[in-house]
Amino acid sequence: MRDIFDAIQKSAIRIKDAIDVKDIGYSQQENSSGETQLELDIKCDMIIAEEFSKVQSVHTIASEEKTHEEVLHKDGEYFIAYDPLDGSSLIDVNLSVGSIFGIYKSDFGTEHMVASCYVVYGPRVEMVFAENKTKLYLLQSGEFEFVKEIRLKEKGNLNAPGGTQQNWAPYHKELVESFFQEGYRLRYSGGMVPDLHQILLKGGGIFSYPGTSDKPEGKLRRLFEVFPFAFIFKTSGGGAIDGVTDLMTLEHGHIHDTAVCFFGSNYEIARVKEVYSKHA
Repeated sequence: MRDIFDAIQKSAIRIKDAIDVKDIGYSQQENSSGETQLELDIKCDMIIAEEFSKVQSVHTIASEEKTHEEVLHKDGEYFIAYDPLDGSSLIDVNLSVGSIFGIYKSDFGTEHMVASCYVVYGPRVEMVFAENKTKLYLLQSGEFEFVKEIRLKEKGNLNAPGGTQQNWAPYHKELVESFFQEGYRLRYSGGMVPDLHQILLKGGGIFSYPGTSDKPEGKLRRLFEVFPFAFIFKTSGGGAIDGVTDLMTLEHGHIHDTAVCFFGSNYEIARVKEVYSKHA
């Protein structure tokens, strides 16, 4: 696992440099969702693939930017799914973005997940790595230094509601508004990594990306985004559900399958389950 941890750190440092200097214009290519890729998306994807190609323990990688998985080392034991630059469309307005990594052993799937990691590229570059515990690291002078262990409180006060509101179900809208009525603060940038990072570091809250009328199965991808953050939140003492079911019990059929998802501290997750169980 140490060699994978080192490869992620090296990738993050190179991606930070690419963000600072790389042209963010659009390419002529599309990703797996049919979205036109930024040149920076392609660059970051190449950086991570290159670093993992040097790690003999990595068997297969799958990227949000690629249609199919790629075998690197047939004798390797780890399968890594990653989103090289989540929220890349926010870069041109200088908001924080991130990279997400789900680390699986023997095959992809929640039952095989052994660790998870994400990197935030903001005013500071920070990395959160979860295995047995969730740990925060800060990039300083070219190296990531351990800062602290992250644990969520039972209840937070931040509310990050994703998805186009006009496509929300009425009961979901009522749920979101009920948190605001309790005094929760709106914290939503449109970037999954910085929004969930804020909830983790501030001690709790709720991030939601529901099924909507145009995307009933949700927008966020299971292997690259949903499962990694579910692992992190559960390791940190919180919860992660699709409204009713624990996200870490879900299966996937294709590497780009999506899921409805809620991440938060225990109080908020219980509230979500209470509302959604009536509409399951």
